[in-house]
Amino acid sequence: MGQRTHAVSSEVIRAARALLRWEQRDLANASSVSLPTIKRLESKAGTMGAHTSTVSALTKALEAAGIEFIDENGGGPGVRLRKRQQRKG
Repeated sequence: MGQRTHAVSSEVIRAARALLRWEQRDLANASSVSLPTIKRLESKAGTMGAHTSTVSALTKALEAAGIEFIDENGGGPGVRLRKRQQRKG
């Protein structure tokens, strides 16, 4: 799991939730961040105006669920589903 070394935008968090088919309530349950806080943070475009610990809780919950955050690398930041490990058998 990668460490977030830069600010995360509300758009990236919403995209991650969409990939997981999660409602805001699912993210609240997984991250222990309150639903009203998630609603407030996602309602504003751009970098999330939240404490580092709040953003960290959100990104860690999404990463634990299979989201991989993609650095900007000139094309803009984003998210994708992490490849599942195939078992040898």
